Parts: sequence; C-alpha cells; structure tokens
Amino acid sequence: MSSCNSSIPQPLIFVLAGIPGLESFQGWFSVPFFLVFVVTTVGNATVLGIVRIEKSLHEPMFLFLAMLSAVDLSLVTVTVPRMLGVFWMNAKEISFNACLTQMFFIPIFYVMESGILLAMAFDRFVAIWYPLRYTTILSNNMLVKVGLAILTRAVAVLTPAPILAKRLENFQTHIIAYSYCAYMALVKIACGDISDHIVYGLMVIVASVGFDLFFIVLSYGLILRAVFQRPSWEARGKALSTCGSHLCVIALFYSPVVFSVLAQILGYHMAPHLQIIIDNLYFLVPPMVNPLIYGARTKQMREWVLQIFHCCAE
Repeated sequence: MSSCNSSIPQPLIFVLAGIPGLESFQGWFSVPFFLVFVVTTVGNATVLGIVRIEKSLHEPMFLFLAMLSAVDLSLVTVTVPRMLGVFWMNAKEISFNACLTQMFFIPIFYVMESGILLAMAFDRFVAIWYPLRYTTILSNNMLVKVGLAILTRAVAVLTPAPILAKRLENFQTHIIAYSYCAYMALVKIACGDISDHIVYGLMVIVASVGFDLFFIVLSYGLILRAVFQRPSWEARGKALSTCGSHLCVIALFYSPVVFSVLAQILGYHMAPHLQIIIDNLYFLVPPMVNPLIYGARTKQMREWVLQIFHCCAE
C-alpha cells in the first residue's frame, strides 16, 4: 500500500535518477557499461554472422544460439544507450510515453531470452534422448513455431504492463530511482493501492522465468538420467560436453534472479544503489558473456574467429 499526503498528477516528463547515492561516480560507471555494450554488440553480431555464413552451423542448436544473440543485441540496444545518456550527458528526462515503451520492450527481450534458454534445453534433451530423430523433431518448421511461441508469450505476458502503468494517476514524485524505466520502479512512486501491480509483477515472474527454470531443471534431470544409462564413461562425458555451454549460460542468466528472490524471502535488504547496480547487471552481463562462452566451446566458431583476427592482422 502506497499513500501520499501531497501528490502530483501524472507528469508528462519523468526524471531518471541513474544510481541514487552514487551520482558523483556515475561517470566512472559509464566506462564499464560502454565497454560491455561494445563487447556485447561485436560478440553477438559475430555469432550471427558466423551462423549465417557457416553452413555446418545450420542446425537447431546454433539456430537457437542465433536467436539468443539477436535478442541479446536488442536488449542492450534498448537499455544501454539510455543509461549512457543519463551518465554522460545528464539526459535524465524521459516522456511518460517513452517510459512506457521502454518498460515494455526491456522485459520482453528478457522474457524472450528465458524462453530461448528453455528451447535450447529441449534441443539438448532431444539430441540425447532421440538422436536418430533429432532433425526430424526439430525441423525448420518446428523452429519457426518455437520462435513464434516465445515471441507471443512475451508479448502476451508483458502487454498489460504499460496499460496498467498508464492508469496510475497520482505520484509521490516524478523522479524514478533507476537509470532506465522499470515497471516496479514506476509503480513504487505511485500513490494509492498498488497491490494489483505487485500481484501482476509476481505473475510475470512465475509465468516466464519460473516456468522456464522449472522445465529446464526437469529437462536436465531427464538428460542426466539418459547419460548415466550409457555404458562407458567416455560416452557419458561426450554427451555431457554438448551441454556444457548451455549450462554455463543458464547459470549466468538465472543466478541473479534466484539470488534476488532468496534475498527477499530471507528478509535481506540491499542498499538501493547496490540493488540498482545488480538489476543493471541482469541486462548487461549475460548478453556480453553468452557469445564468449559459445565461441570458446564451439570448434567452428573458434576457427572463424581466429580466421577473422588473422585477416585483420594482415
């Protein structure tokens, strides 16, 4: 419940505070954010280019990886430039409609990434349980359907966010204590009963990240069961090695969410500026590291990257 003794009507312009409490250090924060943006853009663009050019990578696992890279590029594009504008040029003002647009697209790409990780877990499940039917089950037609299902779910789950936010009439302040427009950050400065918004936020988490994580764990439970039924340790190691990259990406993506939920359950309250920094890392670190993980563990990609560096050096 949020109440106000003196409230302001819905403002046309909001102000993004950046990282409250660390205003004097925001210029320094912009440097790693900018470097992350550059590395993320180059890394994911390289993955997309290699998957497109290298015909041996035109199989479900790498096509899902291309989807992941496309979503990661989109996520940092709608997030980081606004942050850098706040940190570098003090461009803190954002119109209400632009704020609604950003709070719609940022979580959409995040939910889509979660859905793609689930699809990649299913890919590994099919590859290990039904290797002879792998290309039949995960045909190009099926991949298109999976991609459309991931997009449709994200849009359906997150379309209510800007609609509900638009209905908020009175606010305690026009300052949003974030470096981008986040739904719950906007709701927290609203006046009146916000319980419906809190329930909706929890439903989004359960219907997307919670749902995906449950079935990813289930998939890998079945994968481990199949792997340890194989007769030799060599066969087991070979099967598990194909899942290594995906498991690293999953751990990187879901760890902050799990940590945040556990911290709230256990009653641990972080300092606001630390919470904001961690929230920013949700959207920055996985898109940067994902192509590095797959590039390091995939022979074809390593060869292409080395070839690109060799050509640049000549």
